[in-house]
Amino acid sequence: MTQPDSQNILTLNHIKKYFPVRKGFLARVVGQVRAVDDVSLTVQAGETLGLVGESGSGKTTLGRCIVRAHAPTAGEILYRTTDNRIIDLARQDKKGLRPYRREIRMMFQDPFSSLNPRMTVLEIVGEPLRINNMASGKQLEERVAQTLERVGLRPEYMRRYPHAFSGGQRQRIGIARAIVFDPRVVVADEAVSALDVSVRAQILKLMRGLQHELNLTYLFISHDLSVVEYIADRVAVMYVGKLVEVAETEALYRRPLHPYTEALLSAVPKPEPTQQSKRIVLQGEIPDPANPPTGCYFHPRCPYAQAQCQTDAPPLREVEPGRLAACHFAESLSLRGVAM
Repeated sequence: MTQPDSQNILTLNHIKKYFPVRKGFLARVVGQVRAVDDVSLTVQAGETLGLVGESGSGKTTLGRCIVRAHAPTAGEILYRTTDNRIIDLARQDKKGLRPYRREIRMMFQDPFSSLNPRMTVLEIVGEPLRINNMASGKQLEERVAQTLERVGLRPEYMRRYPHAFSGGQRQRIGIARAIVFDPRVVVADEAVSALDVSVRAQILKLMRGLQHELNLTYLFISHDLSVVEYIADRVAVMYVGKLVEVAETEALYRRPLHPYTEALLSAVPKPEPTQQSKRIVLQGEIPDPANPPTGCYFHPRCPYAQAQCQTDAPPLREVEPGRLAACHFAESLSLRGVAM
């Protein structure tokens, strides 16, 4: 079990999130969907940790466990408070979580569906302040106006409704809602995937600027590795609810240690057409998390799989200093990355 380090603002120990599978007239539980299956991870204060993987890998569920939108089935979510205390968020009830919901916020994927169309921008951004009795009346308006200016929107827009804004502007409203508390940690779930490429670059630049201005820590969840390459300091790769690799961004992109990471990196577009390398197309589908394969979950699709992979589950271990990988043969494989 990982002990909290003075540099870590979050330490996850053996987090599991299982969803019951029910069948029959009595809705009896006949199985479990292992959305997050024994994940241990650290997030350092002030860094951007990228969390990547295919759809269904469990990365969004893990993010929702951290903000306690989901209650973990098992494990610890150790959070270092501003006064240097360690709080296990996984064991807090609704009342106990309330102070920390101000410090750990979430930024949602779809800027169209995540904003209430019947509320003005003032109501949307100011709602967290009002619910927590932190501001009201003129003071609330001033706080919202200041936050809108921080994200590049004019304060006079606060009387408008979401339908009056473009996708990029709506995402800025979503960012304003997330930072209105001056939080310490922001979980950004596919925060730019629904945006055009040019708007995406603007939002990423805004997020980096806010990180330096407000000393934010980001958990940046994405399936787009080209975006993660730009914004993340470290990258964690998930597959069927498990972590398979964790490393600093530059090291991981240059030379991955896990075959699944190599396959993901092969899809990253290159700026020069002449530099395009052959994409690795994995055979088969991502396994059902309700009925995962034995041994290494990746072995049915892995081009390097051997007999041991079918029976023995590889632990996530330190293969090199600062580099973790869950592969029996991480030291012997020579995997292809991308040029940085």
